[in-house]
Amino acid sequence: MEKLIVLGGGESGVGAAILGKDKSYDVFLSDFSKLKPKFRAKLKKEDIDFEEGRHTVSRLQEADLIVKSPGISDDLEVIKNLRERGIKIISEIEFASWFTDANIIGITGSNGKTTVTNMVFHILKNAGLSVSMAGNVGFSFAEQVARQSFHNYVLELSSFQLDGVEEFRPHIAILTSITPDHLDRYHNNFQEYIQAKFKITKNQTKDDFLIYNKDDEVIVNWLAKNTVRAQLIPFTKTTIMADLSAFIEDNKINIKLNHNLFTMSVNDLAVKGDHNTRNAMAASTAARLLKIRKQTIRESMESFQGVEHRLEQLGKINKVAFINDSKATNVNATFYALDSMTAPTVWIVGGVDKGNVYEDLLPLVNEKVKAIVCLGIDNQKIYNAFSNCVDTIIESSNMPDAVAKAYGLTEDNDAVLLSPACASFDLFENYEDRGRQFKDAVHYLKK
Repeated sequence: MEKLIVLGGGESGVGAAILGKDKSYDVFLSDFSKLKPKFRAKLKKEDIDFEEGRHTVSRLQEADLIVKSPGISDDLEVIKNLRERGIKIISEIEFASWFTDANIIGITGSNGKTTVTNMVFHILKNAGLSVSMAGNVGFSFAEQVARQSFHNYVLELSSFQLDGVEEFRPHIAILTSITPDHLDRYHNNFQEYIQAKFKITKNQTKDDFLIYNKDDEVIVNWLAKNTVRAQLIPFTKTTIMADLSAFIEDNKINIKLNHNLFTMSVNDLAVKGDHNTRNAMAASTAARLLKIRKQTIRESMESFQGVEHRLEQLGKINKVAFINDSKATNVNATFYALDSMTAPTVWIVGGVDKGNVYEDLLPLVNEKVKAIVCLGIDNQKIYNAFSNCVDTIIESSNMPDAVAKAYGLTEDNDAVLLSPACASFDLFENYEDRGRQFKDAVHYLKK
């Protein structure tokens, strides 16, 4: 019986442990932190051996195979030592893919991947397909493979998850964008991060498809210098007429798959903005490749209401609008948020900096932002970047206080925008927790 060691006891780790046991591995899970009660209970119910609050190195070294959770850095000494011993270390995504013949649509990108993942899922579900979401959203891919049987999986894939793939091969891959992100994990080397993103296509064949953003210079430059076996389908805001392409013409989305043409008015999309038009093109192209009816795609895009914590409108208090964009964990995502603002904005920003270059936001901040509330442990870079163009910059150490201070800086017809441009782990469990706390604080103000 092969020994499987799972490092990390969160959603992906516990799911991998369950799948490992289901496939007759001798499973041991190790987490350096304390497990959440729900995951501890699940491991006990499944009778899976585990430890928490430590890594017993001697036990880890007994592994034939290690599944590492995406939050664990490859640079940790324990990981380096295990690799030096010749032990294979993979991601949950890779491990789960070994045990399913389902059709896989894999989606990655610095921004847009969550929205596109939800769009594709929404279309496929409306079409009546057997489909589930997994990866960076929803429940563990591995646990779903072990416990359920879907014919299609729509996987949101982070660079950390793709770092651990070897044979993983999505039939349809979507690459939404590549901008500097997570550079703290990639030795401040943007090229390393780019390479991680393109691992989504490394095992694809001529029978597979890579849908990519032709308006993204980084993606286009990489493709010009590297060979991809998959069939390439660009999507772009400009007009092109390639046999395989998605483009805008006369304010309509056009998806051309050889002699088959799909069109839809941009005005009919339920979610607005240039970035969402691109997202809709990518998702609709994947749906057409899967031969989803044109009318089903149109109806799905007309009814898709967006993703929680991404430019989520929370209503107004005394003519002040509140917008929850907690999912904006990097500068590029916050760029889209600020660009969409039409009212004078009090901007709540900050968290765990991932190598951010805030100066990229200066023109928008200068035009749109009247005051800044810093919500994080270390806010010096924010002060340095914006103190010359924003008169009022204040700090807060918790969400209720930040929302109250932001509201106190507003006037009628202003807006309060939470768009942190940072990870959340200094003060919050994750971006969802940060977004929920923001919504709770706004709800409290309404009372």
